[in-house]
Amino acid sequence: MRILFLTHSFNSLTQRLFAELTALGHEIAVEFDIADSVSEEAVRLFAPDLILAPFLKRAIPEAIWRHHLCWIVHPGVVGDRGPSALDWAIMNGETAWGVTVLQAEAEMDAGPVWATATFPMRRAKKASLYRREVTEAALAAVKEALARLEHGARPMPLDAHPEARGQLRPVMKQADRAIDWNRDTTAAVLRKIDAADGFPGVADSLFSQPCHLYDAWPEERLEGRPGEVIARRETALCRATVDGAVWIGHVRRAASAEFPQAIKLPATVAFAAESAAVPEAPLAGWFAADHATWQDIRYEENGDVGFLHFDFYNGAMGTRQCGRLRDAFLWAAGQPTKVIVLAGGADFWSNGIHLNLIECAASPADESWANINAIDDLAEAILRCDSHLTVAALGANAGAGGCFLARACDRVWAKDGVVLNPHYKNMGNLYGSEFWTYLLPQRVGADGAAAIMRHRLPMLAAEAAQRGFYDAALPAPSFHLEVAHHAAELAGAAWAQRIAEKRAHRARDEAEKPLAAYRAAELAEMRRNFYGFDPSYHVARWHFVAKSPQSWTPRHLAAHRSG
Repeated sequence: MRILFLTHSFNSLTQRLFAELTALGHEIAVEFDIADSVSEEAVRLFAPDLILAPFLKRAIPEAIWRHHLCWIVHPGVVGDRGPSALDWAIMNGETAWGVTVLQAEAEMDAGPVWATATFPMRRAKKASLYRREVTEAALAAVKEALARLEHGARPMPLDAHPEARGQLRPVMKQADRAIDWNRDTTAAVLRKIDAADGFPGVADSLFSQPCHLYDAWPEERLEGRPGEVIARRETALCRATVDGAVWIGHVRRAASAEFPQAIKLPATVAFAAESAAVPEAPLAGWFAADHATWQDIRYEENGDVGFLHFDFYNGAMGTRQCGRLRDAFLWAAGQPTKVIVLAGGADFWSNGIHLNLIECAASPADESWANINAIDDLAEAILRCDSHLTVAALGANAGAGGCFLARACDRVWAKDGVVLNPHYKNMGNLYGSEFWTYLLPQRVGADGAAAIMRHRLPMLAAEAAQRGFYDAALPAPSFHLEVAHHAAELAGAAWAQRIAEKRAHRARDEAEKPLAAYRAAELAEMRRNFYGFDPSYHVARWHFVAKSPQSWTPRHLAAHRSG
């Protein structure tokens, strides 16, 4: 089918649907919802069989839905209506939720139902639920709806649907999210911040300064006067509640002369001066997993396999985070194990350098340079490790430099359904580093490497394995068990032979062309991106960080406008 995606942005859900439906043989074009006239023009140009709206913030124009089949992907159970579906589900403590594919009509979210899929709720940030459970349910529901359409089925009226249990809910306002630090329990505070995570955050204050709160984690041991900031650790601040405490990982300060850009930042960066006076609460051993508190890097062992987890918000890795992760990796490489699994985080493996931290730096060019060198240091440490076999286990999405950082490992296993964006050009034609000029051609050839770097579109784990870029796409339901099993096999009887082959391969490659030469050539190109006359990278980064409204649809997405 010819399917036109009408969407507010090319977000994680839209990318997954785009990649999955393309893999099924459908012809997909994307149009950003900029204005009614632009959407109507896109429909005329592409002449779709179906219009799919995976992520819209306003109604599809009547001139479109009245003459074309239009499906809305709504992140709510059957009958749920309104723009704050997932927010209310979290706030109300729903134990199960769902996604509904319904036909666009005059009343928003009230059209007939084509398909629905449900999932159990877990205690998690809204953005995490959206990227994982909502995305999987949406994919299942869209596939079911397409199958029903193919077989000539008709949608079921909403008021006749047997699973209808939702209701019309208003937009959730800040008054609904407001935290009363003198009354709210830790669980209540977490629900409020979780329900606002990603967007819009909870309007509150820290150190008597207005800000929005994001990225909350429970703390089971520390306590203090309710509302008081009682501790700091790396990028997070710990704030007491009436029955415990929560860690606040990120905030967005109100715009001011000191902070002209109101962007989301790590809490200890946004309030750097104030945080310095807060007592530090270091972990007894930063490498030991402690599930009773917030921890962005942790290490666990199972026999001869060490698992290094790094859970950085939105997958962004700043200069210091890259340095700490490199230190953690080198420490892990000193342990009497045989295999190190770099497991990433629950919601992202890595998305490369930290654009928000770069944007707020005194010199974004200098911070860009420091950040790319820090992630290169990490990649080089992995590449030069000759004491262990290394595995990148991607249980979540990855993008840009994160995709190539993973490839620095001896094996890369990705969970089926993981979305990869292994390219840099969408960020102002960045050249890229992380040794991609060494790692990519030897896996897919020079032509294959050029094709991947030009592609600019999302790639599923299965495609990455088929192309040879990654080694395997493992089944989603059993991913972690499969990783543990295959890693243990690597540590088995053939380990010594594999290590010997790895050392010999590295020595041959180093003699032919040293890693330092690849790095120097890549960084020479990156220096031009950061310091050269073309400001494309800096302009693109600013728009990305500022969440600027879309003004046009990029041509690599809008196939109907390529002529």
